[in-house]
Amino acid sequence: MNLYLRMLWALLRCWRLPALQPADTLERTFRVLPNDLDINGHMNNGRYLTVIDLMLIEFFVRTGFARVMLREGWRPMSGGAIISYRKGLQPLQRYRVRFALAGSDAAWNYMRFHFLRGQCGQLRAPRRGPRAATAARRGQPLARGRASRDGRRGGLIGQRRRNAAATAAAARTPCV
Repeated sequence: MNLYLRMLWALLRCWRLPALQPADTLERTFRVLPNDLDINGHMNNGRYLTVIDLMLIEFFVRTGFARVMLREGWRPMSGGAIISYRKGLQPLQRYRVRFALAGSDAAWNYMRFHFLRGQCGQLRAPRRGPRAATAARRGQPLARGRASRDGRRGGLIGQRRRNAAATAAAARTPCV
């Protein structure tokens, strides 16, 4: 039930906030709730992806993409995820999720999420990978592109390497 309440809260929240441009960074604060915990007493690994879905709902609504998806009959799908866990989030701990659209090609949208805690924004679990917001249209898969915008083939492997390098650089950035 809590996840439905969180989703309803996300929808109500995003309708009263200003519109976003696709290149804008979205940041939101959450708290680890008791039903987010696993047997080890920290936030469950799967819950990170659930929080990411809540952020995507807000992003889609605030950029106006949700209207296009509903009109065209598109259904958002995750085409893959790469996640690196640094340290767990403890019960009732506040954390921030930072979201940015990293890029796209003919078939995929690449999105970057960072889970941060504390004043310095210490990295908890960077997540990156393709999210296919337009992967299915009324049950029929869309054609996948052969090359990314910059002409490189095998875009996902190159994108993973670029994302890993960018995440490593972000993790080394000192807190000021």
